[in-house]
Amino acid sequence: MKLAPQRIARFLRDPGACRVVLLYGDDHGLIHERAAMLVRAVAGSADDPFLVAELTRDEAGRLADEAASLPLTGGRRVVWLRDATDAATTGVTAILNGAAAALVVLEAPSLPVRSRLRGVVEAAPDAAAVACYPEEGHVLEETISATLVDAGVAIERDALVWLSAQLGVDRASTRQELEKVALFVGPGGRVDLDAAQACVGDLAGLSLDDALFAATGGDVAIADRALELALAEGATAVGVLRAGLMHLQRLHRARLMVDEGAPASQAAKSARPPVFFRRTGAFTRALGLWPSGGLAAAIAALAEAERSCKRTGAPDIALVRNAILALARRAAAARARG
Repeated sequence: MKLAPQRIARFLRDPGACRVVLLYGDDHGLIHERAAMLVRAVAGSADDPFLVAELTRDEAGRLADEAASLPLTGGRRVVWLRDATDAATTGVTAILNGAAAALVVLEAPSLPVRSRLRGVVEAAPDAAAVACYPEEGHVLEETISATLVDAGVAIERDALVWLSAQLGVDRASTRQELEKVALFVGPGGRVDLDAAQACVGDLAGLSLDDALFAATGGDVAIADRALELALAEGATAVGVLRAGLMHLQRLHRARLMVDEGAPASQAAKSARPPVFFRRTGAFTRALGLWPSGGLAAAIAALAEAERSCKRTGAPDIALVRNAILALARRAAAARARG
């Protein structure tokens, strides 16, 4: 089933008899936060080795076996898969057709709209698909207020409006910035506009998507800073490169439409998976900087960087940084040429 937004908060506290939860969308931080909430709700802790089995993307083939395993200490087992793709569909189908009582939590950022995995989960009565997109407007203001209240501080209206314009791209980054604000004013304090502006910089709330869009748009400084933040918040080198490949492949498909005569704006609107509306302008500008041949070469370069990262002893962080910044420098050169 596809979970309605108004049901999400209660569901995260108690998923009941649901056996598979798919968390997808553009807000990687929100996906991870909600996944951790589900794990804690069922297992009591996110790091209990007897009740929680954490799997990487390459271990998706173990899903059914892990879900069928009985916990040694009693309780309900949780299988937590990071960076899930359609490769997990077979395992999820087997779980839903079986009788395993475990809860399977799937983090699936940037999952395609027509994903087979998403279709299987949405069609199952004992599974739930939860959309996780960047918050904005009144919803974002409520999140900011609630987070600060939980930290024991209040906020003035003008500060709230200003913060809502700076934050919201990624939940993890938003929380990190708000923690800085709360620490600045102290317990029982009040956040005014001066305090908010003193703590939250122009680069607050950057995410992995910001790094990729900045790279293909030729903004080397933003790409470097956003990539640094994404890695600091737990993004892996291989995960960054795979996200970069998906971004470039989407650009390449849209660029081929432009080569066939479609306006760049139309190609951007036709992109699959769809481009988040806040990023449509950046996506369209990138189409003007990158020829289809250049994108094909960039895709090959990132694929080679991913292979290099998997070699024993490879300096994966240096490899991913060089790969992403090489994109940014190439796009910057194209932008300078006009």
